[in-house]
Amino acid sequence: MTTLFISDLHLEADRPDIGKQFLQFLETDANEADDLYILGDLFEAWVGDDDPNTHYFTIKRALRKLTDSGIPVYFMHGNRDFMIGSGFANETGVKILKDPYKVTMYGRKTLLSHGDVLCIDDVQYQRVRKMVRDPDWQASMNAKPLKERLRIAQEARRQSLEQTINKSLEIMDVNEDEVKRVIQEHNVDVLLHGHTHRPDVHTVDLGNRKAKRIVLGDWYEQGSVVRWDSRGPKLEAMPR
Repeated sequence: MTTLFISDLHLEADRPDIGKQFLQFLETDANEADDLYILGDLFEAWVGDDDPNTHYFTIKRALRKLTDSGIPVYFMHGNRDFMIGSGFANETGVKILKDPYKVTMYGRKTLLSHGDVLCIDDVQYQRVRKMVRDPDWQASMNAKPLKERLRIAQEARRQSLEQTINKSLEIMDVNEDEVKRVIQEHNVDVLLHGHTHRPDVHTVDLGNRKAKRIVLGDWYEQGSVVRWDSRGPKLEAMPR
């Protein structure tokens, strides 16, 4: 039995190489797994479930094929695709999870998260995150014409790139005290997340015990996956 975890693919039509690798991943690795968890930022941008983007349609059809085969797929919102809703879930058969989500993996209590909520030093980002995750804000956005939503998303991406250039890597990374607080609050052995694009396995010293923090990588240059079976979790890169 093997459970797979991925995040931060940032799929878009301008990067067909990533889409091709993901589709192959669904046909091979995921097709032989027991479960697949996608921990956010599957897409580079998502302005609503009514977007007729043909690239997105191909991805949705592949996910539907996997779930129809009996393999459960779980999805958690990221900071790029937080507008994914019930329409996407119905089309693909995936189950949308809240962030964070607690699960027991082969006897180890595990907390899953996209990871952006742990980056509390980036105060500006956290203000924006709170706004765009608000159901009223999302309802207002969904009420706008698709063309306007696409324009807003394009402008938001431009602003995000400009702000990222001027921020230190430390500010955009997780806050270690917040990591410890969250692990202790949820009483877990492992925290598994993405978002920071810094794949690694960290030991978290809680004083009276130690926990693990596993960080998934992005898919810009190669794929990143955690394969978890009875032997434990293993973080792997998947070259193209």
